[in-house]
Amino acid sequence: MAIVGAGAAGLATAIFTRRCNPALSVVLIDGAKKPGAKILVSGGSRCNLTNAVVTEHDFWGGRSTIVRRVLRAFPVPDTIAFFRELGVHVHEEAEGKLFPDSNRARDVLDALLAASARAGATLLAGRRVHDIAPAGDGFRLATSDGSLHAAAVVLATGGQSLPRSGSDGTGFTLARRLGHTIVPPTPALVPLVLDGGPHGGLAGVSQVVELTIWIDGAAGTRLTGALLWTHVGVSGPVAMNASRHWLRAELEGKTPSITINFFPGASFDDLDRRWTALASERPALSLQQALATLVPASVASALVTHLDLPGAEQLAHLTRDDRRRLAHGLVAWRLPVVGTRGYNYAEATAGGVALTEIDPATMRSRVRPGLYLVGEILDVDGRIGGFNFQWAWSSARVAGLALGGRRGLGLRA
Repeated sequence: MAIVGAGAAGLATAIFTRRCNPALSVVLIDGAKKPGAKILVSGGSRCNLTNAVVTEHDFWGGRSTIVRRVLRAFPVPDTIAFFRELGVHVHEEAEGKLFPDSNRARDVLDALLAASARAGATLLAGRRVHDIAPAGDGFRLATSDGSLHAAAVVLATGGQSLPRSGSDGTGFTLARRLGHTIVPPTPALVPLVLDGGPHGGLAGVSQVVELTIWIDGAAGTRLTGALLWTHVGVSGPVAMNASRHWLRAELEGKTPSITINFFPGASFDDLDRRWTALASERPALSLQQALATLVPASVASALVTHLDLPGAEQLAHLTRDDRRRLAHGLVAWRLPVVGTRGYNYAEATAGGVALTEIDPATMRSRVRPGLYLVGEILDVDGRIGGFNFQWAWSSARVAGLALGGRRGLGLRA
């Protein structure tokens, strides 16, 4: 059998398959001379390889019932044990993120490569697969270094995020040729670009906020988390999670917009009452001084400027209209989003092979016998925090057990 793509999902599938059936010939084919580039850059080169708690609610895209079934087949404790066996021990950080104790993504990749080799899988690096076609009792794979015949094929090519790592969308093309439906892809987990606004003077400032994604004027998804102001817009977990919702709405021909609440969970009335009380308690304090006690000073200055408020005015003299304008700006300030930084900066891909076209008990294609699909190529994208890696490990485990139980899945030139 042949596995196309030697990233997280592909390497894990090779390991699980060979462990289940050591007699089975398994070949990993990857276009990069040094596979696993996306693992190396993930989590700030530390590799956030899973999360302490992972459920189907941490994912968007295809049917949650299918996602739940796959995740439950290889849950987080099994992932931790798997990597411990490979010599990679993990520790938990904020928001349940699990990282290797060494804080080195290289150690995760090296462990997977070594385990794959020990299991007996053959890695053919620097060999791109250009086409896959049904042939007799299996498939003929046309590669940059000749053709191969495999009784079964696993597509583990990833999506289109970070194309320099090798996930350039080729897998979608191959899957489509084999009869699969591709849910139109967009970047996911990608920084947002702003046109105007205060971001230029706030680069490097981080704060916890709530973002609301509005679709055609109706409030939709609400997300809370850390936001990082950048020289081109906003990044950080909450902005990156919001990006897929913005892009999916645009793809569907709808009009998205995003507002920021600097006090997550608070309403306009909450903030209006808060400012009224503060004016009574500290009437001589200027508006800007008071605001700087609640948000970073640079953000306070930017808000005063962009809301056209009298920053030097004492709270006791602040007009009702100014106070209400401030309260509204603090809970529903519109981010002037014009787009994202695209696939080159995206950590994941939304869209992909329709989940309804795979069997969640095996990851086998319902469209093409002998074909299996794992990882990011499928229409599943998780929020930031190690969730997409867990999908890779879980889907790989399901496929590996199914493939390892089969016979006659050899490979020949």
